[in-house]
Amino acid sequence: MQTHNLERTLAAKRISPTAMRLRVLEYLVAREAAVSLADVEKGLSHTDRITVYRTLKTFEEHHLVHSIEDGTGATKYALCAEECRPDTPHHDLHIHFHCRQCDETTCLPSTVLPALQLPEAYTAEEMSLTVQGICNKCNHH
Repeated sequence: MQTHNLERTLAAKRISPTAMRLRVLEYLVAREAAVSLADVEKGLSHTDRITVYRTLKTFEEHHLVHSIEDGTGATKYALCAEECRPDTPHHDLHIHFHCRQCDETTCLPSTVLPALQLPEAYTAEEMSLTVQGICNKCNHH
């Protein structure tokens, strides 16, 4: 993705386009699977963990990425769907698939979860569903 498009993506989410934010976004756009803080840190040279962490948290607060707890113990991050907006509650209502063979976690946005009917006076703030198994790439090897 060109720098101009990356800057537009950040601007659409009301995020100032700093050099580090552009680098992290470019890294995320190039990935098919969700990435951990350590992945981003390794993938980008000359970065420090705190700056990368703050960048990912800013992206999450502005609905550019969502975090995934896939059972590995490391939080992973993936780009949100374009329709995620800062002025609406962030609901990541799709399945995440964690492959036990290659250790990749991917979003399955076309596998949408049905609306959750909570009892009265319960307010959902976050929901995730991670399926563990073997991904299509590993199944074909």
